[in-house]
Amino acid sequence: MENGFYLKFIAPENTLTDFVEYIGIFRNESEKPKEVVVLPDGRIDLFFSRSASNPFQVTLVGLETAPKLRSIPPQTCTFVISFKPLAVEYILHTSIASLLNSGTHLSPGFLDFAADDLTDFDTFYSRSTEKFTALLPTTIDNRKRTLFELIYSSKGETSVKELADKAAWSSRQINRYFNQQLGLSLKAYCNILRFRASLEHIAKGKLFPELNFSDQTHFIKEIKKFSGVVPTELFKNKNDRFVLLSLLKQA
Repeated sequence: MENGFYLKFIAPENTLTDFVEYIGIFRNESEKPKEVVVLPDGRIDLFFSRSASNPFQVTLVGLETAPKLRSIPPQTCTFVISFKPLAVEYILHTSIASLLNSGTHLSPGFLDFAADDLTDFDTFYSRSTEKFTALLPTTIDNRKRTLFELIYSSKGETSVKELADKAAWSSRQINRYFNQQLGLSLKAYCNILRFRASLEHIAKGKLFPELNFSDQTHFIKEIKKFSGVVPTELFKNKNDRFVLLSLLKQA
């Protein structure tokens, strides 16, 4: 990555994969702010941060539906847990509908993490795994588990009707659940996952639709909607500002 900026994300242990997608870290060790563009990726992020100018902070960020420019202060270290939607109900036990395209600060003692826990990634990973394993529910609504398995495996390309049929859950009830828990419709969420899957292709220089877009014009329009730029500019990723794309290029 760019001078002084480092990031690393790894998948959780198998017991957590229904609820957690990644546990990661990013650091800006330079003396200047790092400008990044956050892209919609279908994840809910819990940040634990400290910097030279700010005390220890815990921030919960909801789903994003549009690109957002953010500035990471100098000398900042942030650990992040990226949740899948099932975690909203079964781990966090709260709706994040009001956090669509926004976030909120939580108590510094949330989940008993403290500033001292932000010194070593391996230790943080182990502590996070232990904490969230202890919070796992004993039972899960099989309709919801099946629904999200289908959404993820199809990269958001399965129709709402087909998803509802296979999950044995009406599309009306599904959309009510999505809007109440996440703040957007099932279709809107699927479009975000399709965009994210397209980033994997763009990271490899494949600038034409590989997924179910009607044509190249539709593809470009959707990529620009979620990233703010056309596929060619996204692939260039000047100054590593599109962090998600940078991670995919490293993979």
